[in-house]
Amino acid sequence: MKYSKKLRDFLYGNIIGNIIILIIILSCVYGLIFLVRKYNNPFWDSSASVGDSSDTTDENCTVLGIELHGSLYTYLPEHAEGDTNFDYDTVASENIILAIKQANQDEEIKAIILEVDSSGGSPIAGEEISIAVKNSKKPVVALIREIGASASYLAISSADKIFASKYSDVGSIGVTMSYLNNVEKNRKEGYTYEQVSVGKYKDAGSPDKALTSEEKTLFLRDTKIIYENFIKAVSDNRKIPLDKVRSFADGSTVLGEKAREIGLIDEIGGLPEVEKYIEEKIGEKPEICW
Repeated sequence: MKYSKKLRDFLYGNIIGNIIILIIILSCVYGLIFLVRKYNNPFWDSSASVGDSSDTTDENCTVLGIELHGSLYTYLPEHAEGDTNFDYDTVASENIILAIKQANQDEEIKAIILEVDSSGGSPIAGEEISIAVKNSKKPVVALIREIGASASYLAISSADKIFASKYSDVGSIGVTMSYLNNVEKNRKEGYTYEQVSVGKYKDAGSPDKALTSEEKTLFLRDTKIIYENFIKAVSDNRKIPLDKVRSFADGSTVLGEKAREIGLIDEIGGLPEVEKYIEEKIGEKPEICW
């Protein structure tokens, strides 16, 4: 079949144009895959699983940096990443533990840095991370930036070495279950709390009803148990006598110099000092990947 020159030019032009578009699409897809693999953050991927650790780090990485920033929870909801109302200043212990485990499986990784900027959270999450740090076969160094307090301090208390700035807030060894009482506010707004529950303490702690003395006694019983466990963990992990920990475990934080004086941290310093310590520990200049 013969085509006119004008028609041939039109057909060839379309073919070449389609090829160019296809190349552009393939390039975009490849680039997207590369970015996802390079910047995929296990701290937000609730479906992450421990498998081949070869993709855990960059090619030249010898030290894995893990960020423990924000409120500490045991897990993050699956919908968290797409929820505009969700507080993203949070971290899940299950993902911190996963990263520590993968670092231990990676032969190229010689040490781990836990960078902390957290005022606390769940004591269970803190304990879980503390156990993972204690069981790590590779050195774990904690670096407290602005604050490492309450559950986040519990989490790093088992690290091989803890660094902090002289301006860092450290400690806050204590427990709280305090909450707002909405009874008077509800009354003014015309709301009435209707109690429909079975079990004496089933709705204990509801902000819409007054706390009874028995309920308060119940909550104080549990907070005291958690408090004693917290003190013992710090004593064991930091090798500080139990009575000494109890003497300053009043729920307050202390600044870096005081924290070093009472044994809550080891050294005053930032990332450069941490790098120097790790270099001496592993015998080579550290290449950190975050």
